[in-house]
Amino acid sequence: MPQAPGGYPQAPAGYPQAPGGQPQAPAPQAPPGAYQVPVGGYAAPQGVYAAPQAASAPSGGFLGILSLILGGIAAIVIPIIAGIAGFEIGVRLPSGFDTTDPDFLSTLSPARTQVLWAEIAFWVGTALGIAAIVVGIIAIRKKQRRGLGIAGLALGVLGAGIFWIVLVATLSAGTATGIVNY
Repeated sequence: MPQAPGGYPQAPAGYPQAPGGQPQAPAPQAPPGAYQVPVGGYAAPQGVYAAPQAASAPSGGFLGILSLILGGIAAIVIPIIAGIAGFEIGVRLPSGFDTTDPDFLSTLSPARTQVLWAEIAFWVGTALGIAAIVVGIIAIRKKQRRGLGIAGLALGVLGAGIFWIVLVATLSAGTATGIVNY
């Protein structure tokens, strides 16, 4: 076998020579039926690398704002209405009422208008609280003023508890006031 400079044997014909006269091994061949890579390798990417576009910016915050407004009404305005009605019920029923009495509803007769207002406030507050929760979840999911959506959702959930605390407190205060004036 002929010798290349440096004492290495010269590569047989058909094999490329590496710089410095060293023989270079043939490129590995894919087995029959395998996926064939394009000759010359894969094409180089064109242009500069660009990061994928992030999710589009929030398209307004109507849902978050709406959730906060609904939750605020359910947790603040409705309990105020219930508190006023509860105080008036307590004043009109200074002796209180016994819930075990079979004729319980007739004891509320002197305060029927105030009881009706308290009930209307309860159902409107319930509907607004549920709406605040649903709209808040949608606002959070669609990333439309997420913080306001979370606040509206929280107010919608807390609204029912606030309603009952205010109603019981004002009913008790009204009953105490009615006893003094009686």
